[in-house]
Amino acid sequence: MSAEEYKAQGNKAFLAKDYPTAIDHFTKAIELDPTNHVLFSNRSACYASQKNYEKALEDGEKTVELKPDWSKGYGRKATALFGLGRYPEANDVYEAGLKIEPTNVQLQKGLQDTKQAMEKEASMGIGQFFGPDVFTKMAANPKLAPLLAQPDLMEKVRAIQANPNALNQHMQDPRIMTLLMGLMGLDARGPEDFPGASEEEDKPAPAAAAPKKAEEPKKKAEEPKVEEPKDEEMLSEEELNKKEALKVKDLGNASYKARKFEEALEHYAKAWELDSTNISILTNKAAVYFEMGNFDECIKTCEEAIDVGREHRADYKLIAKALGRIGSAYAKQNKLPEAIKYYGKSLAEHRTPDILAKLKEAEKAKAKADKEAYRDVALSAEARDRGNVLFKQSDFVGAVKEYTEAIKRDDTDPRAYSNRAACYTKLMAINEALKDCETCISLDPKFVKGYIRKAAIQFLKKEYTECLETCQQAKDADVEKKNTAEIDSQINKVYMEMNRGFQRREGETEAETIARAQQDPEVQRIMSDPAMRSILQQMQEDPQAAQDHMKNPLVAANIRKLVSAGIIRVGN
Repeated sequence: MSAEEYKAQGNKAFLAKDYPTAIDHFTKAIELDPTNHVLFSNRSACYASQKNYEKALEDGEKTVELKPDWSKGYGRKATALFGLGRYPEANDVYEAGLKIEPTNVQLQKGLQDTKQAMEKEASMGIGQFFGPDVFTKMAANPKLAPLLAQPDLMEKVRAIQANPNALNQHMQDPRIMTLLMGLMGLDARGPEDFPGASEEEDKPAPAAAAPKKAEEPKKKAEEPKVEEPKDEEMLSEEELNKKEALKVKDLGNASYKARKFEEALEHYAKAWELDSTNISILTNKAAVYFEMGNFDECIKTCEEAIDVGREHRADYKLIAKALGRIGSAYAKQNKLPEAIKYYGKSLAEHRTPDILAKLKEAEKAKAKADKEAYRDVALSAEARDRGNVLFKQSDFVGAVKEYTEAIKRDDTDPRAYSNRAACYTKLMAINEALKDCETCISLDPKFVKGYIRKAAIQFLKKEYTECLETCQQAKDADVEKKNTAEIDSQINKVYMEMNRGFQRREGETEAETIARAQQDPEVQRIMSDPAMRSILQQMQEDPQAAQDHMKNPLVAANIRKLVSAGIIRVGN
């Protein structure tokens, strides 16, 4: 077989996850073609899949050596370094690969994971002793208390609090080393090194070093893929149980994906017996209950996970996941206040777009439910009646309050909006009044009073052309002609006001007005239209013709333009 044929067989075995066979084929291909960088890259991937990161690193380095301008080779090398826990080196290699191919998604993701691992490693290291309570611990320790009076040292402590990685650059200061050893419960220096310190003082309790011990099991459970393998006989019984628990948990995950829920629960129960500190087992178990629709058990299991997680200082992301799942279970039960509460708690632990979206959805659903629960048509009518009484008494503020209550009880009735608009108009809250009129009309386009109220507001705003258009809409809606007099009265007011405006042009003759108006291109267009000239002549000869022509929206708009320009004056 040729090198390419061995390579093809290797790729096939790799896809089938038969890594030993794949390695054998790639090795034979390399023997035939030792300068082919792709072969070393593929074998590196096989070794990494077996968690044999040392071998993966050797092949990754060879790939980069043979093809230094190929970004994928850097990815292979960096993956191996990450698996060996050599995060700073992995970080540098990922960055080198991105210099060659800045848009490579795999390299970007690898770099992000590496930075997170470095941050986590730092936070779980000795930097943890510089937590929020460091100053309290110093004050309580007679050997460390004098250091509080040294401002430059306190600045360094605050810098380490903000970024645990900064500890390394400050370790050259002997006071930092003394402080660290004191916080760890060790006596780095004698009491004579600090003025005023007593030789009889008690030693700090050894509990200061406890956080590191408490987090060790969690680290093993969460990051098995980057631990160096151990021989079975070297592991303690507890470690063996934890290792077995992960295997059983994986069986549960497979059953869950196959929707074999009862089988999955059995696996998770067994895994929890083996390792009762890994709360991801419980959160996965809760997911099964959620899919089964057993939301009470889902909530109960998540609450247990949170309690155990707090006790063992589990990753805050796992705590957030459990809280979020409780929120989702409550949402499924339509217990929206509880769902909102737990979504909020989850976001306080770790903010994710998924939970944030669920929170907003729950808040929206609750607002809608509250609105529906408050809806009562009969009580809405009573509130509207009370508003009418207050309106007649000129208590417009009180009337607005009652009409608002009527709207809350039934927001589909246009009458409450129309009445409130009348109140707002009296109170000169013009924008609010206009908004209510628009809502009223949108609810019922045939509600004539809505148009009449709107026209009155436009008149107050001196929007005469718009007012005339609204009056025409009111006429169209007034099929039974019950409001003709009121609408015509509003139209007459508009014409009178427009004509009065023309008269206020002091020193301008009618000829000058026409000459000025004819400079307007729109006026020129209208006046040059033979049909419009004919209509204007008819209106001059027969006043009744004006009312007939105003029924045509296009003609009415042209006439209003000419009225506004001062070309014609119209009255009733």
